[in-house]
Amino acid sequence: MVFLGIVLAAAAVAVGVGVIADNSSSASLSIFGHHVPGVHTTAQIFIAGGIVAAFVVVGLAVSLLSLLRSMRVRREIRDLRDEREESMSALVTKNQQLERELARTRGGAGSASVTSQVPVTHQGREPEPASPFFDHSA
Repeated sequence: MVFLGIVLAAAAVAVGVGVIADNSSSASLSIFGHHVPGVHTTAQIFIAGGIVAAFVVVGLAVSLLSLLRSMRVRREIRDLRDEREESMSALVTKNQQLERELARTRGGAGSASVTSQVPVTHQGREPEPASPFFDHSA
C-alpha cells in the first residue's frame, strides 16, 4: 500500500511538471467575477489549483485526525467508566464483607470492652483543636 501511494504521488508530480513545462500561453484567472492579479499563464493557474488542492488535503487530514482523536478519547472514557464500575462493585463487596465481620465481632465479643467508649482525659489542659473549623469555643 505504501509503495502504491509513493508511485501515485510520483506520477502526480510528473504530470504536474509536464503541465507546467508545456503550458506557457497566456491565461487569466477570475474568482467570483474578480480578476486574480499575478496569474497570467496556464502554468500559474495550474499551480494555483495545486495550492487549493493542498489546502483541501490539509483540511481533510485535520478533520480525520480530529475524528480519530475524538474516537480515542471516547474509548478511553468508556474504559475508565467500566473500570470505575468494577472498582465500585469490588468496594461495595468488600464493605459488605467488613460489615459482616464487624457484626460478627460485636456479637461474639459480648463482655469485651469497646475502645470507642473509653473516655480520653486531658491532664489539666484544654484539648487543642485539629483545625480551626473544629474549634467551637471561639
